[in-house]
Amino acid sequence: MIKIGLIREGKIPADNRVALTPAQCKWILKNSNEVAIAVQSSQGRCFSDREYAMAGVEVKEDMSDCDLLFGIKEVPVDQLIPGKTYLFFSHTKKKQPHNQPLLHSILEKQITLIDYECLEHDDGQRIIGFGFFAGIVGAHNGMMAYGNRTGLYKLDRVYKQRSFRELIHTYFGLRLPNVKIAVTGSGRVAHGILEIMNLMGIHEVEPDDYLRRRFSYPVYTQLKGADLYKNKITGKYSRADFHEHPGKYECTFLPYSEQTDILMNGIYWDKTVPRLFQKDDVHADTFIIQTIADITDDAGGSVPINLGDQTIENPIYGVDKNSLLKTEPYLRSSIDVMAVGNLPNELPRDASRYFGEQLIKFVLEDLVKGGSEIINRAMIVKNGSLTKQFDYLKDYAEGRE
Repeated sequence: MIKIGLIREGKIPADNRVALTPAQCKWILKNSNEVAIAVQSSQGRCFSDREYAMAGVEVKEDMSDCDLLFGIKEVPVDQLIPGKTYLFFSHTKKKQPHNQPLLHSILEKQITLIDYECLEHDDGQRIIGFGFFAGIVGAHNGMMAYGNRTGLYKLDRVYKQRSFRELIHTYFGLRLPNVKIAVTGSGRVAHGILEIMNLMGIHEVEPDDYLRRRFSYPVYTQLKGADLYKNKITGKYSRADFHEHPGKYECTFLPYSEQTDILMNGIYWDKTVPRLFQKDDVHADTFIIQTIADITDDAGGSVPINLGDQTIENPIYGVDKNSLLKTEPYLRSSIDVMAVGNLPNELPRDASRYFGEQLIKFVLEDLVKGGSEIINRAMIVKNGSLTKQFDYLKDYAEGRE
């Protein structure tokens, strides 16, 4: 018998999502004799203790008798239970400085860490994540920001709606101006953005048409890898080669900055990948982007004028086009940036349901049976030691970088 514990989120600001909903827990308990589930009591979770109890799940404080502990965001160091197996988003694979103490403590406490972000199919596609709902909320917020800036239409906040279905109803009768929107990426985040584009009645156009002319109705174009990057020597794009050697490529986004009102950024980025543009590019009169929804949200990353996270309550800030300093939003001399690290928290019940479905479908059985190649590839630490594929984190984990 394997006992799963759904732990309370301890990171500040608090996250209200869960790995498994009460209905999903009930389904697991009904369909498996090998699994028991407990949930740590929480006042801030999007599903109440009562909802879990009514689904037949044990609600308690002490999680020390659980074999697998499921969280969402990083677990505070003082809340880690030694010797346990954890699943959560650790945000350590890129050597993120703020999480170095977390990885160090995981090693010290002989913990096994399986990172959701590293769970991948054989072809490298991510198995689970909240990207789709990050795209949904981020795209809405980006459109909301442009409406606030121009005064041409008004959108309400996502978190005021009880569900994605209710959010869709708020788009009825929405009349948008002849805006041009560039959507970057092709993964889950981009799929969420495209969902909102279509629900709002925004027409898709091909990149070459988008660059050539204005339209008498709102349009978007989706820019994937081949539209954004080219080899510095050959001028061509190979997806496999780009992922293997991103430093050999340069970004070709800049012409789109001369035709775009709103940028919806949904591309994966790390420090070896070329940025969409350089900070100084925004000084040019030809750079006409007014609103950027940086949904993948890497400070100083693919959108170099991302100056860091805002909160759900206050998601938009301005960046002065000349000084590049942070300002209030909606100023004439600034570009508005929407950058929030926990966007799916605005639709937590829908996002949790979607996440849990993928977890049950592709991961849970392997966990219960004791592992698989998929699990092994996502295991950053095993019993207090870095696994072979994550050995590059050694100096980082020990604080020597």
